[in-house]
Amino acid sequence: MKPHRILMAHELISSYPPHLLLSHPSLTHLRPPRASAERMTAFHTDEYVHFLSRVTPETMDELTGRGTQFLVGDDNPAFEGVWEFCTISAGGSIAAAKRINEGSSDIAINWAGGLHHAKKREASGFCYINDIVLAILDLLRVFPRVLYVDIDCHHGDGVEEAFYTTDRVMTCSFHKYGEYFPGTGTQEDRGRGKGRGYALNVPLKDGMSDETFKSVFDPVLERILAVFRPAAIILQCGADSLSGDKLGCFNLTMQGHAHCTSFLRKFDIPLILLGGGGYTVKNVARAWCYETACALGVQHELVPMGEEGGMMPWNEYFEWFGPRYRLEVVKNNMEDVNLRIADPHDSEDTPDNLSPRIPIPRDTGRTWKQTEIDRVRERALQQIKELEGRIGAPSVQMMDVPRESVAEHIGFFSRNRQAEEREMEWQDELDAKLARRTLPLRISPPIPVPSRPSSSSHISILIPIITLHLRRRTRLFRRRS
Repeated sequence: MKPHRILMAHELISSYPPHLLLSHPSLTHLRPPRASAERMTAFHTDEYVHFLSRVTPETMDELTGRGTQFLVGDDNPAFEGVWEFCTISAGGSIAAAKRINEGSSDIAINWAGGLHHAKKREASGFCYINDIVLAILDLLRVFPRVLYVDIDCHHGDGVEEAFYTTDRVMTCSFHKYGEYFPGTGTQEDRGRGKGRGYALNVPLKDGMSDETFKSVFDPVLERILAVFRPAAIILQCGADSLSGDKLGCFNLTMQGHAHCTSFLRKFDIPLILLGGGGYTVKNVARAWCYETACALGVQHELVPMGEEGGMMPWNEYFEWFGPRYRLEVVKNNMEDVNLRIADPHDSEDTPDNLSPRIPIPRDTGRTWKQTEIDRVRERALQQIKELEGRIGAPSVQMMDVPRESVAEHIGFFSRNRQAEEREMEWQDELDAKLARRTLPLRISPPIPVPSRPSSSSHISILIPIITLHLRRRTRLFRRRS
């Protein structure tokens, strides 16, 4: 998962006429601070965070006990600058959550975030720090219920595991299931204890098309929003579910993928958009650029309605987007396995063999001929229905909320923290100088946004975008009132 793709996305966004994106009358951009080690330990263990801050390609074997700890190795390489990337990626998501909590932004976008596989004390699936969990923990300080939606081709196992036993966070993952990493995310995985029913999985099969995906995404999310009534939403926009991805197996177009952003935007619920997977880098940049336009509501300025794509302006990486040089990700001719008729003799597909707690209705007097996607959708809707009547109106003051570190409260880390803050301030200043020297963009300071009545439909957008050029430099955008 190369950080270089984030630079490509930023350059593509910057290349469009200023009035469309960067200089949109309702858009300004900010630079979020890096996340400190202290902030990361809100979820991750101290020893794991300390390990990430020290590991290099040369010291990896020694610090991991020759690969026996932290799962950093071949699948999760300790590349040069891994700690810097973690601090910037997590910092963007934490800053986005802060803006949502303050009420100064209604939509926040961090394309460098969305690393949903990282676990409490180990790396997984190219993910080292789970910025999503850190952002959700911050949101829970203000909002009683948070909904997490994952459209990455891989199951969002790290986030689901972190909130598997709570009823304040509902996780909903649309992913490929089968002989596919990480091998989790069946419809039987529904949470435990108080969190029973608040983990919803929608396992899909190869060749998922726009129409098929919309037929399951829309009704499931509409039902979740009606039953769970989230106060804030995080959408992980992993781009490996796009057609033609090197590691993905779905067949979504750019518009089909971005439909999720447009769909959730219309409900006027505070929303954070995050990046995630994506291994055909030119398509990742295309999708995230288009979804930035969707968040602003100007997507038809980039791609006229009814067309598959639009002409792409020249940018620093223009040759990467050949041979068509268009803002488009088109579908291929692979079969949509989700439309196959479910086998009534298959023990996993036969309605009679399903759990009696989750019956799937069928008309009497007709042959069982539901497709695979019909079966999955009906079962998901039934699981959501079981939550009706269980969800009250919790008060934030009456609920357990993530607390500040006890060690920080008693001053145990005061000296180390001061030294760390001085180092991070120096790094931020260097990032700002590099950004001004390498990009012809103005870095605007934060602009205070006055509070608005709840009836207002105006949307403000905060977009942290991380780019890499020799050293890391960061961009943070938000749409202001």
